[in-house]
Amino acid sequence: MESRPHEPSITEDNIPTPDGELSMRVIPTRAEANIHGDISSGWVVKQMDHAAESVVSRLAKGRIANIAMESLSFMSPIRVGAAVCIYTKLLEIGTSSVRIQVEIWTLNPNEEQRRKVVDATFVYVAIDEKGRIRKVPR
Repeated sequence: MESRPHEPSITEDNIPTPDGELSMRVIPTRAEANIHGDISSGWVVKQMDHAAESVVSRLAKGRIANIAMESLSFMSPIRVGAAVCIYTKLLEIGTSSVRIQVEIWTLNPNEEQRRKVVDATFVYVAIDEKGRIRKVPR
């Protein structure tokens, strides 16, 4: 089964919009860029993980671990100075795991329209203080 990026929501005026809630916003600097001025994919994934972890750890009421990235699609580079907005949407809550959709939308300093640049699905598992899998509270 091929994994495809989630389609953005469409407003009444046919403008794509993020799917989910705004979980984090950050503006990357030159320190996060490669030699071409694009933001490193490693930095991008780290920010997505931070945003998703903040949502899932509250839901799981404690410690969690990222066990999988079911999909990760980069659609466009992110430039230095762009507003990076990370949206999250819960997809599934299992006995001990949580699947969450994570989207990045950017707004470049010289553009009027934001655009979706990264789409992913992360999976986390709830763990106890000894690192053993536990149930996600209902």
